[in-house]
Amino acid sequence: MIKIQEPNRPWEIVHMDWVTGLPPAGERSYNACLVTVDRFSKTPIFLPCHKDDTSMDTALLIWNRVISWTGIFTNIISDRDPKFTSVLWTTSSPAIWDKIILL
Repeated sequence: MIKIQEPNRPWEIVHMDWVTGLPPAGERSYNACLVTVDRFSKTPIFLPCHKDDTSMDTALLIWNRVISWTGIFTNIISDRDPKFTSVLWTTSSPAIWDKIILL
């Protein structure tokens, strides 16, 4: 078991995961949701998306809809979803986040 440190400020450490298998909704027929939760304040951000979004689509979603509002994270906690690990390693994200915890 990995011991996860407690954050010192909001949006320093975040949890991210996808909710999939949702019925299509909205003008763009979204069928998934990227959930980002701040470990410090427990504030969630729910981002509608598509189950078939690419890693680049996901990276842009995180950058444009989360990081632009919260600032850069120090740590991200997520499961080993291939889409998420692909976002991290193929979109120059290691330069953005210095520590990633994949549970």
